[in-house]
Parts: sequence; C-alpha cells; structure tokens
Amino acid sequence: QVQLVESGGGLVQAGGSLRLSCAASGRTFSNYAMGWFRQAPGKEREFVAAISRNLGSIRISTVYADSVKGRFTISRDNAKNTVYLQMNSLKPEDTAVYYCTAAPKIAYSDSEIDYWGKGTLVTVSS
Repeated sequence: QVQLVESGGGLVQAGGSLRLSCAASGRTFSNYAMGWFRQAPGKEREFVAAISRNLGSIRISTVYADSVKGRFTISRDNAKNTVYLQMNSLKPEDTAVYYCTAAPKIAYSDSEIDYWGKGTLVTVSS
C-alpha cells in the first residue's frame, strides 16, 4: 500500500503561483511513477502531469497536458518521498481539485493508477 497526502492548495489570483506537495508513505517511493490529475466542477477528471520512476542512473522523464505545458513543473525528491507540482501563471480554468497519483509507469488515465490521494482544492480567481 502507498498512502498519498496532498497539501498546498488554496485561493490565488489569476497570474499567481502555487506549489502543491504530495507526501508518500508505504512502499518504496522511487519504484513508482508519480503524477497529478485534476477535476474541475462539473467536469471529468483529467491528466495534468507525471514524472517517471527514479531508478538510479536512468534519466527521469516528465510529461504534461497541453493545457499546462510551459506553466506547470512536476518534480520529485526521493529523499523526502515527496512529489511537487509548481504551478505558475495560473488561470481561472485551472480551478479544480488536484489529486496525487502513483503508478508502475507514467499513466494518463484513471485505469492505470494504483494509488490516489484525497485531493487538494485550487481556486483561481479572475
């Protein structure tokens, strides 16, 4: 089992920044690809970003949804068992509950995810 706990959500004005954190516990953090999904009010949950497993010398890769590319950055700190999502130039359409995820490999759909956090709300005002 892996437990994921998100933090860092809140209210921010358009153009502002937030950094989300996700603390993982349980199984070996470095064995999992980590990601972020989000669900806006009245919409389906969608992929935001993901980062590959950290297995020593193998280069880590990151992927992003087109809607956040160039504005959001995902990173991980294996020493702290934590994954981050730095969100810059926020827009009202980024308003959503953001979920941290863990999977055996980079995952783009709900069905590929092994573990979910409970989510943290990000509200961007115009």
